[in-house]
Amino acid sequence: MNDMILLKLGELVLKGLNRHTFEEALMRNAKRRLRPFGPFQVTTRQSITYVEPLSDDCDVPGAFEAMKKIFGAADVCWCRACEKDKEAMLSAIRDFLSDELAGARTFKVECKRSDKTFPLNSIQLAQYLGGELDDLYPHLTADMHHPDLTVYVEVREKAAFVHGTPVPGAGGLPVGMAGRAVSLLSGGIDSPVASWMMAKRGLSLEMVHFFSYPYTSEEAKQKVLHLAKLLTPWTGRLVVHVVPFTAIQEELRRSCPEELFTILMRRFMMRISAEVAHRCGAGCLVTGESLGQVASQTMEAMRCTGAVTDLPIFRPAVGLDKEEIVRISRRIGTFETSILPYEDCCTVFTPRHPRLKPTLAECRRAEEKLDVEGLVKAAVDGIERVLIEL
Repeated sequence: MNDMILLKLGELVLKGLNRHTFEEALMRNAKRRLRPFGPFQVTTRQSITYVEPLSDDCDVPGAFEAMKKIFGAADVCWCRACEKDKEAMLSAIRDFLSDELAGARTFKVECKRSDKTFPLNSIQLAQYLGGELDDLYPHLTADMHHPDLTVYVEVREKAAFVHGTPVPGAGGLPVGMAGRAVSLLSGGIDSPVASWMMAKRGLSLEMVHFFSYPYTSEEAKQKVLHLAKLLTPWTGRLVVHVVPFTAIQEELRRSCPEELFTILMRRFMMRISAEVAHRCGAGCLVTGESLGQVASQTMEAMRCTGAVTDLPIFRPAVGLDKEEIVRISRRIGTFETSILPYEDCCTVFTPRHPRLKPTLAECRRAEEKLDVEGLVKAAVDGIERVLIEL
């Protein structure tokens, strides 16, 4: 029988009567991600999503890599399906795990019998397969505690499946199950990580990037679009709303106190992002803020920036330090792009002494000199929408 990919479901199994909707979302997302790799059948039974190639031309290694980034799967296994017969299972083990068996010195066999009509229970089947392997491979020694190789055999409804150690999956919830959000994407390290973290909790994302040409370069814009591209294996396709932000920043520099420049700038970002959210049907905003990391990310500053919208603002990185954020950035593959030396709009006109504890009253007084609605409307009307696909 064919090689297959098994997705072991994580917290989805706890969803009670709503569980099938989560499973259906996972299958839809998997089918979309599998399109570049050929025709696959995707089904779910007994807390397992089965990804089965329907053609010899299917790119199973490519599909396996893609499935490792599907939110909702706790573990991912590349396995060999075979008949529910102990001799067939032994043959599948010898063929599918031949390299691992040759390279190991100690081993054990773990069996799971979901099909209770199979005549051997899990312990009996493991004893049979382990004994046969011990006879066939003299260099192997059984070790139940710390083996070099664990051979997994699962006897399920339609077939038996043989595989080695499962690979950790992306975990979380299928993208789309928690609704839609607008995520503020800069060119730095934090915002791609925050976007990834909220996609992991089931949010479908649209991105907003604030572009201040000519103070920031075309290369800086392309860097952000590339960051979005790096996120798509996890999130699915993304729309990036590129907002022209130069006029707002220049007006702030002309009319507002320098020490409030950054916080007022971020208030405009929140207003514009909220308008984008209303237009695309999103129910919340996502930012990469980490408490105390910079002057605009104090408790008081975040209160001032959040006060301009009634949408919830999710800050998943708020309790992480920079080293923790960098570790996630490296894991998801965005770090090397994030550190490319192209400035984003947040570095334009940076005040020498930013206010660390701004108040809502002083922010509102400063904004009385501005045509806030007109500036926001002009920026929203000038948005360039860029579709980023896998």
